[in-house]
Amino acid sequence: MTDIREKKENVKMHLKELRQNLKEMHLAVTEELILPQPEDVKTLMYKMDQLLKVIESK
Repeated sequence: MTDIREKKENVKMHLKELRQNLKEMHLAVTEELILPQPEDVKTLMYKMDQLLKVIESK
């Protein structure tokens, strides 16, 4: 049971981090009219893919 809770907390932590990264990117685009660097977008996509793998493995 503890292992499931740990995984759930880990997923929540990563989701919060991704959400914060996306909020920052959104603000840069909408308020500062700055497009994100391609590397930043690729990094977020990679993190999302890794999180999806964790979720699907359950």
